[in-house]
Amino acid sequence: MNSKLKVPSIVVFVLILSAVLAQISWKNAEPWRSDQLMEPADLATVIKRSDASKPLIISVGPAATIKSSVGVGPAGEAANLEKLEKLLSKEPKDREIVIYCGCCPFKNCPNVRPAFTKLNEMGFKNHKLLNIAKNLKTDWLDKGYPAID
Repeated sequence: MNSKLKVPSIVVFVLILSAVLAQISWKNAEPWRSDQLMEPADLATVIKRSDASKPLIISVGPAATIKSSVGVGPAGEAANLEKLEKLLSKEPKDREIVIYCGCCPFKNCPNVRPAFTKLNEMGFKNHKLLNIAKNLKTDWLDKGYPAID
C-alpha cells in the first residue's frame, strides 16, 4: 500500500491558478491609486482661477507645455529623475503636486512611473498624475487649456 499523501488535482489547479493571478496582478500594479489621477479639465480649472492656491505642476516628459509648469525632462532617464528629486527636496511633504508627461497615453509612458514612484519614496502625501488619455496635444492643447506661451 502506498503511504504517500495524494493531493487532489483540483487543489493543485487552484494553487497554480492563484499563483498565476497574483503574478498578473503584481505586474499590473501601478504606483498610483485611482484617486491620484487628475483629469485635465480639473487642472485647467485650478490654473484659471485667480483665487486658488496652485499646485506645483511638473513636466516629467520632453516638454513643459502646461502653464506654470516646471520641466525636469523625461523621468525615464536617471539624470532627469535626479533633477526631479532635487526640485522636490525643497518642498513640504504635504505640497500639492501634479506630474504629467503627455508624450503618449500614460499607460504606455516611460516617464510617469519612475517620477510617481520617486514622489512616493520621498514621502509626499498630496501628489497626482494628470490623466492623459491620448497625448498632451489632444488632451490639453486642442481643448484650449492654459499653455506656456
